[in-house]
Amino acid sequence: MEQLGIVLVTASSEAEAKLIASALVEARLAACVTTFPVHSVYRWQDKIHHDSEFQLVIKTDLTLFSALSTKVSELHSYDVPEIVAIAITNGSAPYLSWMKAQTAE
Repeated sequence: MEQLGIVLVTASSEAEAKLIASALVEARLAACVTTFPVHSVYRWQDKIHHDSEFQLVIKTDLTLFSALSTKVSELHSYDVPEIVAIAITNGSAPYLSWMKAQTAE
């Protein structure tokens, strides 16, 4: 049974974000991926970092999370990429139906 959701991933550059987004949609692991520039503040290896990154908002069937996470990790430049899932509890029925159709094998 599908469970639709959003997966958040940050990428180091627009090129990396586009590469990951395209691969996920082509593999039917995502119905749609939206990307936009963000500024992230985080601690890594005991230092505070302020970096420009690209946020990917990945619309998917969360039953595909394991395969999606593996694909992101294969393509990602970070040692520990952000890959965080959020369940969709409600939404436009036509859009949710479209999401289901795009991630179906």
